[in-house]
Amino acid sequence: MCVTCGCEAGVPHPGHSHDHDLGPEDPASPGTRGFGVLRPGATRTVSLEQDLLAKNDRYAAVNRARFARAGVLALNLVSSPGSGKTTLLVETLRALTGRRPVAVVEGDQQTRLDADRIAATGAPVVQLNTGKGCHLDAHQVGHALDSLTMPAGGVLFIENVGNLVCPASFDLGEAHKVVVLSVTEGDDKPLKYPDMFRAADLCLITKSDLLPYVPFDPARAADHARAVHPGLECLTLSSTSHDGFAAWLAWLDREIAALGNSRPSPAATEVRA
Repeated sequence: MCVTCGCEAGVPHPGHSHDHDLGPEDPASPGTRGFGVLRPGATRTVSLEQDLLAKNDRYAAVNRARFARAGVLALNLVSSPGSGKTTLLVETLRALTGRRPVAVVEGDQQTRLDADRIAATGAPVVQLNTGKGCHLDAHQVGHALDSLTMPAGGVLFIENVGNLVCPASFDLGEAHKVVVLSVTEGDDKPLKYPDMFRAADLCLITKSDLLPYVPFDPARAADHARAVHPGLECLTLSSTSHDGFAAWLAWLDREIAALGNSRPSPAATEVRA
């Protein structure tokens, strides 16, 4: 295992190489490469995340400048697998048809099943498959943007790989992380995965039509989310019945309007990797 990025040594990982030192492997314990085996009295400094995240942040700054120049609201949708993130996105795209320009970067480990669902709405979409990777990074997203027409004055949705851990640490250049929590997952998730909820600017509690059938309390989930991120805005909705959907669309309209009011001059957005 690579101690810097956590992925498996010798396995291609989109977006970065394994040039960093993996450290020695204990012959008696295969698989310890990256953790290191030190002789008594020896010392060694191990860099865990700093180099990787610094490089990612440089790419994220380039993406952010690109979004600013185009007047695009970029949103990073994050959640655990099965939260209803893609269904939410499909219904949102349908609601925005004719109202706002949109585009989607779709992240999954394998297949383009979700990208096909997105494409059926008529929205431009680029699929990113990460293989063994557990998250999207800013470099991958930057390449995806080369294949998309930027939705000027509208929204770019980046649907991240289903995971409530790794995506919390990786800035993609987005204006906001939107964390999606379904009522089928348990209202304690914000306490169990605090980094993700701390990194988010909005929490969407989805599948509210199932509330009569599951032991989930939206108010308690929101309280838990605000315990780790005071002031975090939480909205409860259903992508099936569309209950609460108007509040989500109003949030999008508000953020697009705010982006237009604060849009910098082109000279202020020139950033290079």
